[in-house]
Amino acid sequence: MDLPRLKEGTDETFRRALLRISPLWLVRYLYKRQTGKWFNPRHPRTFDEKLLWLMIYWRHPLKSRCADKYAVRTYVEENGLGHLLTGLLGVYWSGREIDFAGLPDRFVLKATHGSRYNIVCTDKTALDVEGARRTLDAWLKVDFSKFCGELHYASIEPRIICEEFLEDSPRTSLNDYKVYCFDGRAHCTMACTDRSGAGAKYDFYDRDWRVKLAYSKTSLLANRDIPKPAAYEEILEAAERLSKPFPFVRMDFYSVKGRAVFGEMTFTPHASIDNYMTDLAQATMGDLIKLPKKRMS
Repeated sequence: MDLPRLKEGTDETFRRALLRISPLWLVRYLYKRQTGKWFNPRHPRTFDEKLLWLMIYWRHPLKSRCADKYAVRTYVEENGLGHLLTGLLGVYWSGREIDFAGLPDRFVLKATHGSRYNIVCTDKTALDVEGARRTLDAWLKVDFSKFCGELHYASIEPRIICEEFLEDSPRTSLNDYKVYCFDGRAHCTMACTDRSGAGAKYDFYDRDWRVKLAYSKTSLLANRDIPKPAAYEEILEAAERLSKPFPFVRMDFYSVKGRAVFGEMTFTPHASIDNYMTDLAQATMGDLIKLPKKRMS
């Protein structure tokens, strides 16, 4: 359900041209193309519409800091939650700086300034090291904010971080728990399971994990129930503490061997246009976002 890679060509050139004219023009073009409707920034109502408004008109510097996969670590520590961070193995400004020989057999490499810029290594002996260096260096040259107008990425310094590999069970992929928070209050959690292949599943539960919510189109007819993670209370407490300064942020966590592990903070899920969500989700969570005064810097 993450934002797909953009294809090179006419569409990307057109997007960049629109962004140079105005971020609003780019956003309106993308919203019309994906939903068939025009985005009206004067009267945003749905969840996506209000996220788009925040993306354009609320450019708080803390937003960029917390979207930065390296800088957010100090924010988590300042809030007394440093023990929830994944072990950091290194920080690099180019792929050539990485001493792969000194890394453990399994690890995760991430670019700090965008989405889906990850290399998950489960067996170092099978890793194409030179290919990994080239991929990382290519990512570092990208201004991720220009793809869909996610302006908070523009001021993030491109770097590479290496983190410890997380595993809850050797037989199953690691589940991801994404807590949707509004002004420091968790409303619901999306459980992302079976993420190792093409059959990833996405299910929403209410704040207390008592009721499955009809928020995801792909899970409406699915006969499944995801158990509450062992670390859920710890996840919930951390999510609400870290999300207090923001009208909306999705707090991503893992539950690893009974303990909560911080993942990242996401301000524009799906670049703020999510066609997987039901009308109920769009209306309910749209009502929960209280738009602040505009802040352009």
